[in-house]
Amino acid sequence: MAQAGVDRAVIASGLPQPRNFAHNLYPFRASSHFLFLVGLPLEAAVLDIGPDHEALYRDPPDPQATLWTGPEPALDELADRLKLDVFPLEDLQPGADTACTPPPDALSTWWLSELLDRALEPAHGAPQSEADARLAAALIEVRLQHDAAALEQMRQAAAVTRRAHEAGMRALPACATEYEVLAVMEAEIRRAGMLSAYQPIVTCRGEVLHNESYENALAPGDLLLADVGAETREGWAADVTRTSPVSGRFSPTQRDVYEVVLEAQRTAIEQVRPGVRYRDVHLSAMGTVTLGLRDLGILRGSEEQLLRAGAASVFFPHGVGHLLGLDVHDMEDLGDAAGYPPGRQRDDSPATRYLRLDRDLSPGMVVTIEPGFYQVVGLLASARADAALSASIDFDRLAEFSDVRGIRIEDDVLVTDDGPELLTGEVPKSVRDIEALCRQ
Repeated sequence: MAQAGVDRAVIASGLPQPRNFAHNLYPFRASSHFLFLVGLPLEAAVLDIGPDHEALYRDPPDPQATLWTGPEPALDELADRLKLDVFPLEDLQPGADTACTPPPDALSTWWLSELLDRALEPAHGAPQSEADARLAAALIEVRLQHDAAALEQMRQAAAVTRRAHEAGMRALPACATEYEVLAVMEAEIRRAGMLSAYQPIVTCRGEVLHNESYENALAPGDLLLADVGAETREGWAADVTRTSPVSGRFSPTQRDVYEVVLEAQRTAIEQVRPGVRYRDVHLSAMGTVTLGLRDLGILRGSEEQLLRAGAASVFFPHGVGHLLGLDVHDMEDLGDAAGYPPGRQRDDSPATRYLRLDRDLSPGMVVTIEPGFYQVVGLLASARADAALSASIDFDRLAEFSDVRGIRIEDDVLVTDDGPELLTGEVPKSVRDIEALCRQ
């Protein structure tokens, strides 16, 4: 860290959050930066790093708490396990220029502000001082490429995620609600001793991109979009989306659009290679969706006209993916600094405004590739009101695809010197394989 211009830094794990009273807590998830450097999900702990010291600070175990939570390791036991000096939290004496990572929530912000005698704000992406910005840059540098141990963890998460998706597909025809499918998928993850890496999306309303409600009844003719990924005990994530027919078979219109999205994903994955700019990976997927929808008669006009108008972004409004690692959107607590290197920034063009990543790819990076097609009421209304977009969309033809609310296909891809490696490539995604599982 000192080499990046940070003289002293603290990385805090954070505090557990109460649900409604002090002893009813949400499951604790330590800061990913803390997990990366320490490896243990310790509550209320601080790693202190300087040019000539490294130490962990934490309150000694409370003997009274043993009754409720069982014994916790003493500080000397932690020191022996971590091969690191460990001191009581009250001994922490930070300096005025001590850098820190952004706290993830209000309670942890208050706690860390008291410890550092510094006015902090919850993480909103932007570092709060020059020292914080240098610390963020140093963490990004060491976390962008994953080593063999991290990749092994991500492969384990991918294997469990595959079992969860296959179980969901098999159970789908017998399920009456989204909740039932979710229960089957999460059971596989729990059975493996893992947790969900993020709040799952399991919905027949796939046009709501981050739909986290599971109350809808499932009906023949619906598509179920399942965005579900496992997280290992050490915090490494998988992130996979599959779209399946509730009845066990895609309708002709569903199949046609699904194949367009699948071809866009294949095209994008093939470009995940060292030196390739991720923005170009995204634009290749956007171009494939554009041509595919034109072939289906949904879009009309020349390729150049359609790309200039951003017509496909009406149906594919988000970026093609993001970084993946200890966070499912890795290091986005640091704002755009992880996804956008110096000299690059987001723009307002329809095709790229929501792109989370615009780095040149390098070996060891893991990214998601997740193109989609969605009929979002608000976006379609805006397109009707826009002269260029309205001329680019055949709304009468689009009406014939009313049974396609939302489709997304997502995989986790490792950048290697030899080309892309699909960490989640064994999760079924061809029409034939998905239909076969849903009819078992």
